[in-house]
Amino acid sequence: MIEEQAIVVGIERDQALLEIIRSKPCGLCGQTRGCGVTIWGRLLGHRNSVLRVSNQINAQAGDSVIVGVDEKALLVSSLTAYGVPLLLLLVGAASMGAFAPASGYADAYALLGAGIGFVLGLFLVRGLAGGRGLDALYRPVILRQADAFVKIRTCHRGD
Repeated sequence: MIEEQAIVVGIERDQALLEIIRSKPCGLCGQTRGCGVTIWGRLLGHRNSVLRVSNQINAQAGDSVIVGVDEKALLVSSLTAYGVPLLLLLVGAASMGAFAPASGYADAYALLGAGIGFVLGLFLVRGLAGGRGLDALYRPVILRQADAFVKIRTCHRGD
C-alpha cells in the first residue's frame, strides 16, 4: 500500500474531501501543496486538487489522515495509461507502413497509422478507465488518523 498524508478539507455525506500533503517538496518550486511556479500552476490558477474518498473512520474537517492506494492498482493503471496508446501507435505505424503503396509515401502512411493507432489507444484507455472507476482496488482509502497532527490552513477561492 502506498501511503500519503492528507488533510480533510470538507465532508459531504459519507465522503471526505482530502487534500494530499506531499512528504517531499516539488523539485521545481519547492511547494508541498498545489503547484507554485510551473506553467501548469499558472495555467490552472494554482489550484489544490481535492480527492473524494469514502469516510469510513468518521474524520472531521481539519483532521490529518493517512490515505493509501494499492501498489498493484497504481502499476496496472500506469501500464494501461502509457502502454496501450504506445503499443497501438507502433502497431498502427507498422501496419500502415507495410500496406503503403511502393510510390515512396511509406513514411507518410506510417505516420498516419501511428496517429490513428495513438488516438484509438487513447479512446481504448478511456473506455477501460470507465469500468475501473467502480472497482474498489482502484479507489484510494483513508487508512487511519495521522500520528502527528499537522494543522494547515486551507485557502479556498472567495475566502
